[in-house]
Amino acid sequence: MKNKLKELSSRLEGELYFDSLWRSIFATDASVYRNLPLAAAYPKSNEDLKELINFAATNNTSLIPRTAGTSLAGQCVGEGIVTDVSKYFTRILEVDEKARTVRVQPGVIRDDLNRHLKQYGLFFGPNTSTSNRCMIGGMVGNNSSGTTSIKYGVTRDKVVELKVLLSDGSEAVFSEVSSEEFRSKMELDSMEGEIYRKLYEELKPEEVRQEIEKGFPKPEIHRRNTGYAVDSLIDTEIFSESNKKINIADLLCGSEGTLAFTTEITLQLDPLPAENAVMIAAHFDSVEKCLQAVVPAMQHSLFTCEMMDKVILDCTKNSIKYRENRFFIEGDPAAILMLELRADDETELLDRTAELIKTLTDSGLAYALPVLRNDTIDLALELRKAGLGLLGNIVGDKKAVACIEDTAVAVEDLAEYINEFSALMKEYGQDAVYYAHAGAGELHLRPILNLKKEEDVVLFRKITQDVAALVKKYGGSMSGEHGDGRVRAEFIEFMIGAENYQLLKRVKNIFDPNHIFNPGKIIDAPPMDEDLRYEPGRKEPEISTLMDFSDSLGILRGAENCNGSGDCRKPAEAGGTMCPSYRATRNEKDTTRARANALREFLTHSEKVNRFDHRELKEVLELCISCKGCKSECPSNVDMAAYKAEFQYQYQKENGSSLRSKAFAYNTRMNKLASYFPHISNGVFKSNLSSGLIKKMLQIAPERQMPLVATETVSSYYKKNRTKQTNPVKKVYLFNDEFTNYLDAEVGKAALKLLRALNYEVEIVAHPESGRSFISKGFLEQAKEVANKNIEIFGKIISEDTPLLGLEPSAILSFRDEYLRLANDRPAAEKLSKNVFLLEEFFKKEILAGNISASAFTSEKKKIKLHGHCHQKALSGVESTFVMLNLPQNYEVTIIPSGCCGMAGSFGYEKEHYEVSMQIGEQTLFPAVRKASADILIAAPGTSCRHQIMDGTGRKALHPVVIMAQALKI
Repeated sequence: MKNKLKELSSRLEGELYFDSLWRSIFATDASVYRNLPLAAAYPKSNEDLKELINFAATNNTSLIPRTAGTSLAGQCVGEGIVTDVSKYFTRILEVDEKARTVRVQPGVIRDDLNRHLKQYGLFFGPNTSTSNRCMIGGMVGNNSSGTTSIKYGVTRDKVVELKVLLSDGSEAVFSEVSSEEFRSKMELDSMEGEIYRKLYEELKPEEVRQEIEKGFPKPEIHRRNTGYAVDSLIDTEIFSESNKKINIADLLCGSEGTLAFTTEITLQLDPLPAENAVMIAAHFDSVEKCLQAVVPAMQHSLFTCEMMDKVILDCTKNSIKYRENRFFIEGDPAAILMLELRADDETELLDRTAELIKTLTDSGLAYALPVLRNDTIDLALELRKAGLGLLGNIVGDKKAVACIEDTAVAVEDLAEYINEFSALMKEYGQDAVYYAHAGAGELHLRPILNLKKEEDVVLFRKITQDVAALVKKYGGSMSGEHGDGRVRAEFIEFMIGAENYQLLKRVKNIFDPNHIFNPGKIIDAPPMDEDLRYEPGRKEPEISTLMDFSDSLGILRGAENCNGSGDCRKPAEAGGTMCPSYRATRNEKDTTRARANALREFLTHSEKVNRFDHRELKEVLELCISCKGCKSECPSNVDMAAYKAEFQYQYQKENGSSLRSKAFAYNTRMNKLASYFPHISNGVFKSNLSSGLIKKMLQIAPERQMPLVATETVSSYYKKNRTKQTNPVKKVYLFNDEFTNYLDAEVGKAALKLLRALNYEVEIVAHPESGRSFISKGFLEQAKEVANKNIEIFGKIISEDTPLLGLEPSAILSFRDEYLRLANDRPAAEKLSKNVFLLEEFFKKEILAGNISASAFTSEKKKIKLHGHCHQKALSGVESTFVMLNLPQNYEVTIIPSGCCGMAGSFGYEKEHYEVSMQIGEQTLFPAVRKASADILIAAPGTSCRHQIMDGTGRKALHPVVIMAQALKI
């Protein structure tokens, strides 16, 4: 087969991968399933797709369509060729403003589409929790809906036309047709004609239609993905007295890529929603009371009606990113119902708000009714959106498992259904997680199970079986919006009856007689408890590491925390940092998810003594720039920067390290030597000949400028200029990091000037480097040594009254991050970390305490654009720098909504990484800097960021402390 795959690869415009790494990273999606695929393909054109279809047909294999791979039911897992359209099928082809339609390729991201449509005053309504990375093709495949379905309907309601490739490779277009057009289609001498003819034959008998109406979910449930949507076809003029025209696209929507391969999608759009919005976040002391409030609340023409329970809320307490989004929570609610109203007229909105509050107050069910407006609503909705991913952050092997999380019943049945559901869960000793689209009658109910244990896998099946029976009792749907996939497909026959199930099998055979499109989904599915990510009862390996990963019960379980939700795939336009390398390459291999998948695969299945010793792991981690975006932005807080550092250490134990890695790791020693003869050293670094030789020897990108050493180090300046403050406000210690001391001494001097001018006594004590260079190159024994020395030195002198301040984020923040993993005395490291701050953080605190005011600074007008350092964003936040720079009376500061700059320490200097580094910079940062006029100051706390900005734009960026020192009146 390898030779056949090589031959296929040579015929494709796009890419085909079939090595062990690519197969491992495409073995899972966001579900509990794992299948090693035959290969992974990135088709570039319809011709590529036809080649793949032909290959599958002639080689007894299959195609598994995939976009973002965020499916929860196992739709994107299989043994064939995973066919990923997320890289190349990404064009918005046409907007028809008059008809309010848009034609797109399946790899267009939902939020990207709406950003594009905003200029036309239009948008695509269905809105999932994954909307910043999920793609239209996946939404069609699953018939997605999301928070606004009670207002705008589900994806099926919006699909106007689908252009597809059929299983024989022929093209077809499915759109709304009249009875006459339908009969004309039946006359076609093609597979398309065969589809129309056979569907008509299958659905024409009245007894078939009666059986469908009897067996399928109640028609008032609009979230219904049970099998194929044959029920949507029978209520049309071709089969009934209805005036509705038939559209075969209704059948394909929700078919999970099992019937045809979609290449273009035409969607019906809606006018942008009213901008004036109010949300009432009703608090309840029980889930039962919350659900009882849904029906009366739904009488108020809500925009959204969403619920989250205490388990979700408690998860957010420990999330770095979402902790601040809890501002509206009062007390300790068992559940919150988020009720959003919108109107163009403010008076109308306020009147409707008052009416809703009266209804809720009269019910006596809620104990608090905080009212949110506009931007604060987004913060609250982000908290709800984060719920799914945050569930994956439960420490240990027990997880909230997706199996019964997609049930939907009629809204009027909801409270009674949940009462029975809760009783069922109690029988199994389960404290279920309630995470919901309550207004649509759908609750994402998840049992907490350890699928590594055989007894919990038994429960996995039993709970699903019992819930299926309960859902059927209420005429509900087991699959509201997440699809049947692998996890629920085997229950379809039970839910809709044997005759209807046989009909679905015949429908599959009409479209795909050889079952090359995503087999095993919806019909003929394997048992739900086969092909799980983990082998039940297997003894899991214990992985020995130098760094302390006890917070996740070891590095393997840390990687396993990635549940596949794909937050690392969001584009630069969505904001945030994660994941810079994926944003540059658009390859799944370069996502945090892929890295976690690969670590899980190789650490679990390796037969080597050192399980890290795999070139595949080196390859998948190659473009990880250790930005730490995943530490804060990943809902599961997967700390890939730490995992990469550990990997490098372990891998280098077996394979050694390169000259370049050693040079960067020991960079501080070289800079120290260079600083003894700064003019000579800088002459060498500036010379094209000598610097060229150095770059060639160390494989540094020739386009890069070599950093110059300071003519006077901060240490030397401090010794010459020691002063004693009279009645100082406070004594602080300044961490004289290796980058500031030897390269950016003007920043250290500015810090001394600034703090002293504001009457703070500043002391610098002798201490080692931060260890950042050692950590970034996996020299962890050396990093551990300097970390322990710094903890010993500063542990004796640092306190709440005498804090330690730092200037370079990557250096000072290591005290609050890696030192906790490296320290011999972790309690001492934790105690110290509580009083270690960026200078900007300290500055903000002192402003709030009234110790620093604008009166000390110039009143001159200045505009500043601020780019935050990645480690700062992940571990601290940019707000403190923003507050500090805004202190001078007429300073106007704008935060550049950039992710990583792309330099990332040594990464951007390395020859083979230069292009990716610059691509990352071009995503947001470089255009924003170029756009800034010459009189606007560019601020960047990170030394790497400042070098990258210079290399990428020719503009000199200043450390915020330098700007503040220059702004002093004194």
